[in-house]
Amino acid sequence: MSSPLHIGFLVFPQITQLDFTGPLQVFSRVPGAKVHLIWKRLEAVPSDTVLTIMPTITMAECPQLDVICVPGGFGTDELMLDDEVLAFLRKQAEGAKYVASVCTGSTVLAAAGLLKGYRASTHWSAMDALSILGAIPSRDRVSVDRNRLTGGGVTAGIDMALTMAAQLVDQPTAEAIQLGIEYNPAPPFNAGSPETAPAAVRATMEERMAPSRARRIEMAKKAAARMV
Repeated sequence: MSSPLHIGFLVFPQITQLDFTGPLQVFSRVPGAKVHLIWKRLEAVPSDTVLTIMPTITMAECPQLDVICVPGGFGTDELMLDDEVLAFLRKQAEGAKYVASVCTGSTVLAAAGLLKGYRASTHWSAMDALSILGAIPSRDRVSVDRNRLTGGGVTAGIDMALTMAAQLVDQPTAEAIQLGIEYNPAPPFNAGSPETAPAAVRATMEERMAPSRARRIEMAKKAAARMV
């Protein structure tokens, strides 16, 4: 009997739940996969909505993972300076087949030094932070650079997970998972990226996100200074 395929998501306070629940649904259907939700303690973790997440294993007890994935959310700002989290990611990355992220989770991987010189995707508002941390920002919905798979903002996590499922198993398996979850996006509006959103909508969102974007850049600069 073959050993399970260990796939782990880092879950943390102020995570954007869709960043990991979308990929979670995909990875949970990969044959032989055992999925872990990882945090420092086994206690409920608040997301950026009313939903809370219960980790299944601590970082200290986590086995060597085949896939380590860092989702995004407002909480990633603090993680860029969290030595315990960064050390855990570096250790797991040494033995993992794939290192992955969704949305601003890529900034945490970059702060751990795991995306230096790698092409990586992130949320459109986090491109500057990713660059500060030594990665090569990409506007691809999913970036694949060697064994690093990074998704853009939030919903791109499903695309990232399906892309990885094809690499972990094969394309027909990934296609069967896609059909099983009926992932057949047909959004009612064409406003899902800065390139396609109406100018007024983009301006509104840029103004709304300006404070968090400035804070993220500040934290990225501090993280980058610690990497030198």
